[in-house]
Amino acid sequence: MTSASTASRSDRVWMSDHARALAEQTDRHAVTLESLLAILRSTRLDDRAARQTAIDVAGSALVALRSSEDERHQELLESVVDAFAHLKAELRPLVRFGELDVQYIDPPVNGRALPGDVAQAARAIVRNAVLAIADGAQARRVRVQWDCDGLHLLMGIRDDGRGELHAHDDALRPIVENVAALDGEMTVSSTLGWGTDIGIAIPLDLAPVPSPLEDAAELTERERDVLRHLALGARNAEIARAMGISPHTVKFYVSKLLRKAGARNRAELAALMR
Repeated sequence: MTSASTASRSDRVWMSDHARALAEQTDRHAVTLESLLAILRSTRLDDRAARQTAIDVAGSALVALRSSEDERHQELLESVVDAFAHLKAELRPLVRFGELDVQYIDPPVNGRALPGDVAQAARAIVRNAVLAIADGAQARRVRVQWDCDGLHLLMGIRDDGRGELHAHDDALRPIVENVAALDGEMTVSSTLGWGTDIGIAIPLDLAPVPSPLEDAAELTERERDVLRHLALGARNAEIARAMGISPHTVKFYVSKLLRKAGARNRAELAALMR
């Protein structure tokens, strides 16, 4: 392998890590902003208390942002209990002042330690799910449960909404993409009038990172077309119109590309393509 090729691969790895870090920060900022809105809208706080609480939450978020670089160099493994406690701490302001009642079922203390990537992805999945449910304003209660069978991290997310969600909803797209990128499995079961139950299993031993996309001979011509549109920032509906296929077919191709590339979301796919 030439030095230029080695440098090119290193650049791709850097871009993938950079895109992953940006996605993680975006998730955290979304939770912080939703928490601030919940505080300012809360009828349980007067103006002075709301202002001080919002300042405290924003200050804590700034401290977390400044220390995020240090977090990347911490232990490569997290106990499942610590990872779950971290998740609850991230969601605490939103749960305390928002309209959504989030209930937690703690994982067993003897669960296998989670690789850092799996722990971060699992928290991102739950954050996205809680934000999607809160934005929908249909549910009043959501239950979050983690477990570990030794080979997989098992997650359950159940709400008491109208029971109209399905796996193809745009609100669940970030979750579907994260699960697909980790070679996980996801089921969505909805019952009208009774809510939605999301089940997710993520393997703890991740597959090795595949070759760069442009060198991947196993990509079909359709997959390459979808990838080129993604690299330009096109949305699913725009890709569907340009290629003359349905948005659901585009989602199918995007999921396949995520698995083949080892990317967690569309931003990482675009970064790898570039």
